[in-house]
Formats: sequence, structure tokens, C-alpha cells
Amino acid sequence: MRDAHVPAGGLDQAGIILVRPKYPENIGASARVACNFGITRLTVVSDEEPDEERMLKMATHKAAHLIRTMRRCRTTAEAAEPYHAIVGTTARQGRRRPEDRTPREAMAEILPLVAAGRIALMFGPESTGLANEDLDLCQYTSTIPTANFASLNLAQAVAIHCYELHTALHPHPFAAVPKSELANSFELEGMYAHIEEALAALTFLHDTNRVYWMRNVRQFLSRVRLKKKEASMIRGICRKFLWYAGKRPAAANVEETSP
Repeated sequence: MRDAHVPAGGLDQAGIILVRPKYPENIGASARVACNFGITRLTVVSDEEPDEERMLKMATHKAAHLIRTMRRCRTTAEAAEPYHAIVGTTARQGRRRPEDRTPREAMAEILPLVAAGRIALMFGPESTGLANEDLDLCQYTSTIPTANFASLNLAQAVAIHCYELHTALHPHPFAAVPKSELANSFELEGMYAHIEEALAALTFLHDTNRVYWMRNVRQFLSRVRLKKKEASMIRGICRKFLWYAGKRPAAANVEETSP
């Protein structure tokens, strides 16, 4: 039965395979990453059951279901069995290694298979990475390009690949999010009237310079392209200025405005 916490988003058939990870905390952190990007399957290749408490500590309660439903296998071949295509990750190079691809390039290649079947991202032990025998089970490979120092934590490598896979599947993730509406002319004119009233109450504007300064204020704010909520916020600030100016003693105002 599918867990109620499993997110939808197109990657519910995708999985992460961790081959003989050394630290249970890295398994938990990888589960947390996978959950963030909608990947719902976690497989660990290990001869022994990893410490669940240490895994859950890093997974947090949001990804606890991935730890509790985690599949454990004794061999990489067994872990690979349910998947139709696997991306193996490697930092090592050599004549026997497949052609280098960045995570972005590898995810673009595997993307057409996401809807057709199960895909997996495979990661090797923290100290050695995947062996050639592990990579033989992978149809694609991926190498994270780094500078002179190439030493990423296992969960960091998982995060980079999960992000690239999710982005390949959802190239415009925020397209459906409604954008804040720009303020219309009616709202802007109301805001300018409030600004003018507040600046006059604070004695910044006088009859001799009112038109000049308000034109400058208009030109400045028109370049900002204010949104409705921003125009409303400015009007709220002006109302506070006017309230404060009205509460002050008249004598104080006279002293401040005297030349």
C-alpha cells in the first residue's frame, strides 16, 4: 500500500540505489533528499541491516516512510532487478570507464524513459564509489564536474542528481504559481495622493516645490513597477505618518518648521 506521505510529481516510479554505504546517517540524508524531489523508492545494498535510529535521525519525520519501506539487497544485481534503466554515478576516470556525462546531460538522456518504466540513480560507497562490476549494470553514467578537489558527501551527490532529474522533468516548476498583480492606475494615483499628503504633513513639501518633488517621486516609483500589495504597503506607511503627525503637539511642529 502506498504511504499517504508519498508526494506526487512524476517520479513515483524512480528510485535511489545506495551500494554498501558506510554510514547510516548518509542513508537517512539521501532519503530526505529523495523525498524532497518526489522519488519514492530507496534500495540499499548491504550485508547487514543499517541502524534504523541513525537513519531516521537524518531522514526526519517527512522522509521516515522511505526508511521504513526501504528495500535491502545483498548484491547490486539484485538491487537493479526492478529497474528498466539505471544511471550510475562515478568520479573516477579511465579507459574502461564509460564516456563522461554531467548529471544534467545524463538526466536529459534518461528523461524519455521516466514515463515508460522504472529508472534508478545508483551511488557507490563513500570511500571508493561504484566498482566496474556495478557500472556494468548501468545503462548511463554521470560524473559531477568539480574543481581541483573532488570529494562530495554521498547525500550531496544524491541531491545534485535528484535535482537535475526533477528539473529535467519539470523545467518550469513555478510556471503555475500566480504572480503578484501589478498595481493599476487607480491604485497608483491613490498611493501618490497619500504620499503627497504625508510629505506635506511632515513639511517636506511646500506650495513652492510640491509639483517638482511629486513629479520626481512619480518618476522614481514608476521605474519600480509596483505591485498591488506594495502600493498598499506604501499607503499604510503614509497613514502611519499622518497619524503620528496628527498626534504631535502643534508647538513642536511650529518649532521644526521655523526657518
